[in-house]
Amino acid sequence: MSYRAPVKDQLFCLKELAGLDKIAQIPGFEDAGYETAQAVLEESAKFNEGVVAPLNWSGDQDHGSWDNGVVRASKGFKEAYQALAEGGWQGLGQPTEFGGQGLPKSIGAACIEHMTSANLSFSLCSILTAGAIEALLTAGSDELKQRYIPNMIAGQWTGTMNLTEPQAGSDLALVRSKAVKQGDGTYRISGQKIFITYGEHDMSENIVHLVLARTPDAPEGVKGISLFVVPKFLVNEDGSLGKRNDVYCASIEDKLGIKASPTAVLVFGDNKFDVGAGAIGYLVGEENRGLEYMFIMMNAARYDVGVQGLGVSERAYQHAVAYAKDRVQSRPVDGSHPGSAAIIHHPDVKRMLMTMRALCEAERAMALVGAAAYDTAHHHPDAATAKQAQAMYEFLVPLIKGYNTENSVEVTSLGVQVHGGMGFIEETGAAQYYRDSRILPIYEGTTAIQANDLVGRKTARDGGAMAKAVAAMIADTEGQLAGRNSAAGKKLATQLKAARESFLQAVDFVVANVKSKPNDVFAGSVPYLMLTANLVCGWQMARSLIAAEDNLAAGNDVSFMEAKIATARFYGDHILARVASLRDTILNGGESVTALSLDAF
Repeated sequence: MSYRAPVKDQLFCLKELAGLDKIAQIPGFEDAGYETAQAVLEESAKFNEGVVAPLNWSGDQDHGSWDNGVVRASKGFKEAYQALAEGGWQGLGQPTEFGGQGLPKSIGAACIEHMTSANLSFSLCSILTAGAIEALLTAGSDELKQRYIPNMIAGQWTGTMNLTEPQAGSDLALVRSKAVKQGDGTYRISGQKIFITYGEHDMSENIVHLVLARTPDAPEGVKGISLFVVPKFLVNEDGSLGKRNDVYCASIEDKLGIKASPTAVLVFGDNKFDVGAGAIGYLVGEENRGLEYMFIMMNAARYDVGVQGLGVSERAYQHAVAYAKDRVQSRPVDGSHPGSAAIIHHPDVKRMLMTMRALCEAERAMALVGAAAYDTAHHHPDAATAKQAQAMYEFLVPLIKGYNTENSVEVTSLGVQVHGGMGFIEETGAAQYYRDSRILPIYEGTTAIQANDLVGRKTARDGGAMAKAVAAMIADTEGQLAGRNSAAGKKLATQLKAARESFLQAVDFVVANVKSKPNDVFAGSVPYLMLTANLVCGWQMARSLIAAEDNLAAGNDVSFMEAKIATARFYGDHILARVASLRDTILNGGESVTALSLDAF
């Protein structure tokens, strides 16, 4: 089944919700208005629909190979990545001084959705490279920036993030890779890293590994971790590639999903290549601040993983709709069809498809509003405006990552269900989206890690101030809805108010009990994240309804606006309604989580 990028809905979100017109008034973004966004998104759609999407199924079936440390990408991936590089897509949102195009994140995020919908496995290489670029831009020396970033932006070199070790997963305090400083200022890196996405492949000339390691005299724990650039090939003074560095791919993992994305076990300093004892690395920033720098890359990746959740959900939705329109089975219960009809006529199939659609549209709106907050935070000339936007972006990141990825499993599972028994058969393609989606709530910080961040740093730390500020903005939208001559708007205002009040009860519970009853609070951290994100998405759907009704009154794109209103109504009736049960779980469920003795498990 072919993929069609949802450009119209993305442009609606950018214009009506994310405030692209205001982004275009920020110095440096003057040429990044609606017309630019439309042109870029249409070209991105063309590239991903025509070049990347056709490789999704084939990559899942024939997902590359490992042979004595050499990894060959799935058939067609290398050529597609070259096309991506030549098209300038890797540098879309990167600084012009290093060869990028300097476009806002809000436009770039929409393009990331296209690529992840088209081919989640393929997209990961580009996304990890962008995260490595951001870390180097923030913490790298001028020499490191000039040596590595231009070729990474050009797509000639790719980047990776090397955190995890066999004994150190989420707890990076346990990292044991070593870095010993040499007389010439370089470091010799030794150790093993696992789960390294695109840690080895043949799609680019070089791979720039960002590696966490400890110096010999480093303090224990996370305060003793440093960050290093360890290239696959050393780079000569003139920028040309030199010797192969001592980084060896010992194996690649056999995974449930994203099979065409090589997940490598990397061994550093095992004397596989002739560079002496240990892989040669270059310190990023200062010693013992590596985790701080790596979090720059991780936060960028967490937002992007949230967009991946949206992307795979959108692809599963489109696939399910196409099947439901084609599959004939049973007579409609209302007698509207004389004989057996396409299953899209059946109410429960419609319910499943509308759930998939509503979650996709709401998550897209939240993600693009978040991207606009990032653009404002990082580029707005007014410090107070930028600070406020940064607080909003930081609040939204765990929601975008956690909610979108958890829901991707629900949406892709519904996609299998719409297909019925055929969904369980690999050749229909529905199962691939389900398998691919399952990694998303796990990597770049599990949902619980996102939720703990939301509880601890984003709610409890400021006494709930930011959470309540968001609630106040939602209340303003409720007032706008209630004041409209629209039955749908008034109903959604009531639903949004009830959800907001439930949210405020949860916020008060977190703030009041986080110190005295931490187990009770953190037992409900994931429900708190899901409640909060559900509310924020409901808020964006409410804003969408207002904009759609106004456009409809003006006669603009009638069928699209009617569909947007219908989807917003469904979100209020079926998804926003989940908030009350989540609130009850948060307020009353903590004790039962810990009631069972450990021996009884």
